[in-house]
Amino acid sequence: MNEPSAKHSTFVIERNYKHSTARVFAAWAGQAAKAVWFPKANEFDFRVGGREYNRGGPPGGPVFTFDACYQEIVPDRRIVYSYTLDMDETRLSVSVTTVEFKPEGGGTRLVYTEQGVFLDGHDTPEQREHGTKLFLDKLGDVLDGQ
Repeated sequence: MNEPSAKHSTFVIERNYKHSTARVFAAWAGQAAKAVWFPKANEFDFRVGGREYNRGGPPGGPVFTFDACYQEIVPDRRIVYSYTLDMDETRLSVSVTTVEFKPEGGGTRLVYTEQGVFLDGHDTPEQREHGTKLFLDKLGDVLDGQ
């Protein structure tokens, strides 16, 4: 067992998409649209105070639980949510995330900021940032393919 610890970290990822802020925002705001590039939610209630919840993992592997609550939504401009991430019964992290959608050059500059506390060495900010970059790249591929 790891020693109890809490590592605080903030990371920022920026992506430029050649699509309108409304289109990029819609990829976050709809359950079916988001499930194309992010693990499909078991529960998806996109409103302030609403919840996004998914539970799953690889066959025979650990079960991961993502449990988010939307704190603020400004259509086509900003989403703020807090979430926990668990592996089986172990809490890995607690985070606050802000996703900003900024019109730029006929497209959208997305600014993703995550402020997290990573617990007991079960996950690291570097691993989370890497995984988030992969999701945001997949989002770009999905948008480009539509």
